[in-house]
Amino acid sequence: METAPDFWDKVIAINLKGPLNLHHAVLPHMMRTGQGKIINIASDAGRVGSSGEAVYSACKGGLISFTKTIARECAARNIVVNAVCPGPTDTPLLLSVAGDGEYGKQIYDRLQKAIPLKRLGQPADLPGIVAFLASDDANFITGQTISVSGGLTMHG
Repeated sequence: METAPDFWDKVIAINLKGPLNLHHAVLPHMMRTGQGKIINIASDAGRVGSSGEAVYSACKGGLISFTKTIARECAARNIVVNAVCPGPTDTPLLLSVAGDGEYGKQIYDRLQKAIPLKRLGQPADLPGIVAFLASDDANFITGQTISVSGGLTMHG
């Protein structure tokens, strides 16, 4: 409620239209060659929501659904498509959202306590799953959404 349509357009352009444009550019080549792998970077915000980030969460949820649909549509052409969903990750962006001072520290501390592994993700926690999904070991994995969240978004 505190943001305006111009801001929404920017968030949508970056987080949803950007990946859609990339797929539009690379899928024809993959379809011609009969092979390919796409790994979309979504977010756990798209799986479970994120307070104060409704438009961002909607974009990432849309990217997850888009991933599953493209995976289904392209499977017969030997193209696999998956999504990796980082959870809260210790980046300058997270720090800027949390803010400086005592309130920002409280948000940061509460996030860490909520994560079963008791720490925020680090950027170095993501390349391994992306490399695995890009490898031949993942040739039979498609349409999946994999969280990298320290257990924050685990489901039973």
